[in-house]
Amino acid sequence: MAADHVQLPGECAGALQADAQSFRGRRWSGSNREAQRHENSGYCSHFRIHAGNYPHCLSAKATAKLPLTPIAVRDEMAIPMQNGKLGWDRFECSAAKPTRGRDASMAVSQTSGRLVSAAQRRRTAGCWLLLVFALVPGGARAEPIETEHLFGFTIGSDVGNVGEKELEGSVTGRFSKQTGTYDAGSSTMSMEFVPMPKLRTEITGTVNSYDITGVSGFADQHYTAFGGFSADIRYQFLDRASAPFGFAIGGEPHWGRADDITGQPVNQYGVDFVAAADWEIIPDRVVAAFNLLYQPDTMRTNLTGTWSQESTAGIAFGVMAQVSSGIFVGGETRYLRQYDGFTLDTLAGQGFFMGPTLYVKFSERAWMTLAWSAQIAGHATATAGSLDLVDFERQQARLLFGVNF
Repeated sequence: MAADHVQLPGECAGALQADAQSFRGRRWSGSNREAQRHENSGYCSHFRIHAGNYPHCLSAKATAKLPLTPIAVRDEMAIPMQNGKLGWDRFECSAAKPTRGRDASMAVSQTSGRLVSAAQRRRTAGCWLLLVFALVPGGARAEPIETEHLFGFTIGSDVGNVGEKELEGSVTGRFSKQTGTYDAGSSTMSMEFVPMPKLRTEITGTVNSYDITGVSGFADQHYTAFGGFSADIRYQFLDRASAPFGFAIGGEPHWGRADDITGQPVNQYGVDFVAAADWEIIPDRVVAAFNLLYQPDTMRTNLTGTWSQESTAGIAFGVMAQVSSGIFVGGETRYLRQYDGFTLDTLAGQGFFMGPTLYVKFSERAWMTLAWSAQIAGHATATAGSLDLVDFERQQARLLFGVNF
């Protein structure tokens, strides 16, 4: 049956029949058929081998942007018959001439190399995709997100359920100043109670530990002792379950027996204020939290009896992703500014902290949070340097844990 009489279904039937009719009138004839096909085989391999040579090769330039199909090559290169042969010569280049009369082995070799290279690229891309999917939460069952204890240095807006009681503990370490040895730690034990909807209360006792030797401007300190008391009160104004984001405001009045930074014996009084907002970027998967911080303190030195005031203001931001049921990984950043006085008009120093955070929910009653943070930028007004190692430390680490009942 003639090619132009084939009836093809579908929307491509007209195009295919037109191609068949076009090629019907271009059949090679008689004894010239094999010679002509052999002569032009070199050019077919030339299009494949020298596709990258198009700046100097007219044929490659003509077909570089075309798909490698017979129809595309025909439409671009077919010209009227000249003395019984196609006019390929107007496309000829020095790169093509040596390939005349050769078989297709070189084309097959080049094509095979390209296939291997493409397969390697696909495998590499597949490895990266697997890594991404391994880090991004998948379709496994996810626990509802509770941000009350999810972060290490940032505070979430959740406050717990009415009647909930929880025993909580923490260990915070602060390490490294500009000179000498500086290791400061504080351990706390807290009792939390939710007496009414949206209101969280907590009473905390603290133990401080200092190991300071040879730090410029600091007296050497080596002791572990009871550090003081604090009471945390937090109220939730917006709940993520019924609002676009959660929002809570808290205050933590405290009394301490030592200067937080130097470890010198003092009577210190202050309040840590926080405004906390959080929202779920991906429901039950990824959550972010943002804090505004203001922490004024006043203290009386035991040795001289003099009073002084200072304050810390800053912001904190954290993102956590649930990679498995009850397991979250993420990171936190903080920007803190230290001031002399309460009015935030005399800057003493500033520091920018960043680090990873891990949260694990062992059961419906037990959980743990582990966070580490390093000062990556900062400046103290009293000293030169790219970090503030007078008012802050180089590294901080925190372990939080709790059991509710």
